[in-house]
Amino acid sequence: MSLLHFQLTPAGENALMLYFDQRIDPQISALVQQACVLIRNELTDDLIDLLPSYASVLILFNPLSTDLHRVSAQLQHSLKHLQSGNSQTGNTIELPVYYSEESGPDLALIAKTKNISITEVIQRHQALSYRVYAIGFAPGFAYLGEVDPLLQMPRLATPRAKVPRGAVAIADRQTAVYPAQSPGGWNLIGLCPTRMFNPDSTPVMPVAVGDEVRFVAIDKAEFLRLGGEIPGDER
Repeated sequence: MSLLHFQLTPAGENALMLYFDQRIDPQISALVQQACVLIRNELTDDLIDLLPSYASVLILFNPLSTDLHRVSAQLQHSLKHLQSGNSQTGNTIELPVYYSEESGPDLALIAKTKNISITEVIQRHQALSYRVYAIGFAPGFAYLGEVDPLLQMPRLATPRAKVPRGAVAIADRQTAVYPAQSPGGWNLIGLCPTRMFNPDSTPVMPVAVGDEVRFVAIDKAEFLRLGGEIPGDER
């Protein structure tokens, strides 16, 4: 039997929130993924949806076939089988990135702030694997962590009105790829040609919570060949 701590809290007439220790941690993220598997197996057709995040899961169930008390009792029993262990629970996904001052208008700022070269910024960003901790803000916006401590940068004091689709960015301990043009205050370091959200594809997103992402540098010609587009200067 697991001795891991978790909490189930009502979140509406047909919803429960499952909480683990509230911190960004690969082991906690692995527990979130393990819990999702147990919940799907336990609730089967009574389950409407699961929304995992850094250290929690929102559970939506069908109120026409079950109720809050029954689901809570089922999950309290099922989640006792949670076990700590390997933090790697998903797939490893490679995402190509065209790193340059043309495609990453904040590369020079990061290099200057950290007293390193632009080349080192690029090398350090692609040297690590990043866990998908959550997907939110916009469909396909995956919060990836954790960034090399030397590359950690605060959000911009004044967010951009338009960040292009595919922009690869850093904010604090996290990195991400913007799935669509939108406002944003993260530091932009490159462009990724991979569509992070496409409702006409199966699956609609190339990554899921629990996956590991590795960024791979490509040149401008390869970026354009893969369908990438160079936007106007958004600085």
